[in-house]
Amino acid sequence: MEASWLVVLLRTGVQLLAFPMYLLWYLGMWGPFCKKAFPHIMARLAVCYNEKMAAKKKELFSNLKDFAGPSGVLTLLEIGAGSGANFEFYPAGCRLICNDNNDNFSKFLEKSLSQNRHLQLERHIIAPAEDLPQIPNASVDVVVGTLVLCSVESSERVLKEVLRVLRPQSLDSNGSGDLSSLV
Repeated sequence: MEASWLVVLLRTGVQLLAFPMYLLWYLGMWGPFCKKAFPHIMARLAVCYNEKMAAKKKELFSNLKDFAGPSGVLTLLEIGAGSGANFEFYPAGCRLICNDNNDNFSKFLEKSLSQNRHLQLERHIIAPAEDLPQIPNASVDVVVGTLVLCSVESSERVLKEVLRVLRPQSLDSNGSGDLSSLV
């Protein structure tokens, strides 16, 4: 009997805490609220995340320059670029194409670019990563996607776009025919 009262009390507490979210959802305001709030939260979290992951990111991105095209300049597409948390790890002179589905990240991305003057922004595309017709076929040397495939509508379609925009030499830089490094 005591346990049932506790369950009722806890259930009521959760419902009271969740009520503002349900109300905003019902009024059609939850989605726009999240779209505006998410970039602010991620910009703050990115600082902590980069502090913890700096050594690993340096290691992972250390050979990006090896994928540069015939001109010697690296063209990099970052899907889900968000606030630009990876920019500090990209090589100097890198031409950057940024993609994000949420235009509310733009001011954070611009701030990150101003702090990483070693990069050249080629373009910033506000669109789902599943559909990037603005990027020509076989025009990108490297595609980076960090913490993004879990939040897209179709990771399969994103990976098809990645294959479409990558230069063929980028797909098989080691000559083995092994594409497992794409995932």
